[in-house]
Amino acid sequence: MDQSLAVLTERLTKSYGSVQALGGVDLKVRTGEIFGFLGPNGAGKTTTIRCLLDLIRPDSGTARVLGLDPQAEPVAVRARVGYLPGELRMEDNLTVEGVLRIFNKLRHGKASWDFVRQLAERLDLDLRPAIKNLSKGNKQKVGLVQAMMHRPELLLLDEPTIGLDPLVQQEVLRLIREARADGATIFFSSHIMSEVEEVAERVAIIRRGEIVEVAEIDALTNRALHRVAVRFREPVGISALAAVPGVTVLSQDNGTGVRLQVEGEMDGLIKALAALPVTDFDTEHPSLEEIFLAYYKGDG
Repeated sequence: MDQSLAVLTERLTKSYGSVQALGGVDLKVRTGEIFGFLGPNGAGKTTTIRCLLDLIRPDSGTARVLGLDPQAEPVAVRARVGYLPGELRMEDNLTVEGVLRIFNKLRHGKASWDFVRQLAERLDLDLRPAIKNLSKGNKQKVGLVQAMMHRPELLLLDEPTIGLDPLVQQEVLRLIREARADGATIFFSSHIMSEVEEVAERVAIIRRGEIVEVAEIDALTNRALHRVAVRFREPVGISALAAVPGVTVLSQDNGTGVRLQVEGEMDGLIKALAALPVTDFDTEHPSLEEIFLAYYKGDG
């Protein structure tokens, strides 16, 4: 395996009975990058992550994590990875500190307890209560601490900010950036577009178990789809604009203004506007969320 890659999957498939969860997933996550994995519930995000840790086994295809085969060397893989599952199961009667000390013991005491306390303080997590007395958000914080406490080479985070209030969400994103600065690779799944756009360098979009796009964040948001607002000196008919391939009329303002969506190249629209009395022209790129939703348009 190329040592520049922290995660590699090739033609990964997995079905649960008659339901296909993964339909040939190909992924390449570079060492040292923050990689976002986007898709709605049921798209295959969690199944992919579980295959990387040999928690479930694919029907076909291959996976490599930090150069290792997770099926052949699952213990070695998990020793070098910090994993936050979508639903972390913990012993209810133990305290937060008790649970974290068990995780640390399983990792041969690799985590510094000073660092554990630092993480807990930054996430506003009290180490004293029993797990059974915690809210869902505080249980999520425990999961984050156990994933990060041993400073792993690779973080696999499944929806890391779910259930957290906005201030704590921002702190989690800061911790992710700091982990990367310290040399870790971060692979995290999410359906919260704003956080992916804020920290990820590249993103993969998965749809019905298949990867439909892998791209740099900037490249993804700076192409393909534009919003355009045009103001005219006098009322005009816009039938010529609506007829341009890729152009959709979003709204009109008494014939003197129009908002458009343009898919693809802008050249056809510019040529159509050249024949009209344009006084103002403004364009904006879509958010990552708009691009994401465009891939899922029509799914029910």
